[in-house]
Amino acid sequence: MKINLTLPSARTVLIGAAAIVAAGLVVAGGWYWHATTQQRAMAVYAEAMTRAQPAQNPEATSETRAAAIRELEAALTQYPSGRDAAQVAYLLGNLRFQSQQYSQARGAFELAVAQGGSQTLRTLSRGGVAYTWEAERNYPKAVEAFKVALEGLGPKDFLYEELLLGLGRTQELSGQKAEATATYRRAVSELPNSRRLDEIKARLAELGT
Repeated sequence: MKINLTLPSARTVLIGAAAIVAAGLVVAGGWYWHATTQQRAMAVYAEAMTRAQPAQNPEATSETRAAAIRELEAALTQYPSGRDAAQVAYLLGNLRFQSQQYSQARGAFELAVAQGGSQTLRTLSRGGVAYTWEAERNYPKAVEAFKVALEGLGPKDFLYEELLLGLGRTQELSGQKAEATATYRRAVSELPNSRRLDEIKARLAELGT
């Protein structure tokens, strides 16, 4: 049996090759655009964070903080998802918090969490969300936020002690006496070498334990 093989024409080969080259150019162009955008974003972020440094001083004026907040917000508006967007959003949250703009600070901390970043930055940002609720005296919300911030953390992890005691404190303030007692007992058990052990035991004594 004779099989006839039809070879593709030169025109077909050229068209196929052109398509492959075009696809490669699109990929290369997309990579270049992404890399260039990231570089520009990092430059804008760096400039905004540098200018915001003086505003982090506790003695900074409200005008200084307001100017820094505008700089950081402008950077995030221009580049909402750059590589260091989480860091910029966290700094923005801190400045908003210092300015007692708790709702806006919470939004910035939530943005920092959504942007990813390092585990440390996510933990700080989740803790920031909890502190904004506590500052607004919405203690039930603060309790839930501290629980979220503690998820996946252990006694040896960064900020664990502060977050655990924050949970106990807000449970107390929201009237959850039994839950606060359990949290402080957990702290005594898990943090036997804590410098705040006497403080924790005092809270337990105050709760009648």
